[in-house]
Amino acid sequence: QVQLVESGGGLVQAGGSLRLSCIASGVTFSSYAMGWFRQAPGKEREVVATIGWSGGNPNYADSVKGRFTISRDNAKNTLYLQMNSLKPEDTANYYCNRPPPGTWTRAWGLGTQVTVSS
Repeated sequence: QVQLVESGGGLVQAGGSLRLSCIASGVTFSSYAMGWFRQAPGKEREVVATIGWSGGNPNYADSVKGRFTISRDNAKNTLYLQMNSLKPEDTANYYCNRPPPGTWTRAWGLGTQVTVSS
């Protein structure tokens, strides 16, 4: 059974930085591309960034390109998201999972809340 546990969120001022982590268990983590998603109140969950199974092919939503960096450590079954130059519009709950169409629909974690004050 896949389990995903996100951490690292918090309250930060605009322009600040945070580093999110996601630990995966119950799965051969190194076999899968992974991604970070976010969902703001009243909005649909969206893909923020994705990364290939070996750490290559990072891709980013236009809204975070140049500010966020996705990475992974397969030896630790951990996915990371370094977020710099944060903006109030980055405020959301952040989740990790496989990117569509292979998303583990029953494995969503609680996410980690990021709040950026102006």
